[in-house]
Amino acid sequence: MDPIIKKRLQADSNGLLTYEYIANHIGTIDEIMPELIENIITVDHNGQFVVSTARYLNAIDAVKYSGCIDTLIKAAIVKDREHVYLPTLAASIWGNDFRDRAEELSARDENFRRIYKRLYPNSL
Repeated sequence: MDPIIKKRLQADSNGLLTYEYIANHIGTIDEIMPELIENIITVDHNGQFVVSTARYLNAIDAVKYSGCIDTLIKAAIVKDREHVYLPTLAASIWGNDFRDRAEELSARDENFRRIYKRLYPNSL
């Protein structure tokens, strides 16, 4: 990553700058995407932009960015302690009907199971 860009993004106070950088340069930054993901996880303290980035990458190309999405989801589970962003993450990644398919999704996807357990602790 360019040292000037890296320094600017490391000074990001909440993840917005990193999210915008990813959104504005998608398709040309694949080689530095792991560094960008690491940065947004470091600077975003409540998970808002971690979740937004996971949702964005999922919408752009869920297969191509699956590793990054997985890393972001794991970080979101830890960061979003108030469960403000997890419901929209679940709907974006697993569909609006995720609650109807909770048992099936929980059986095959550890991230889903962890999110669902946090959102609906008495359900599964």
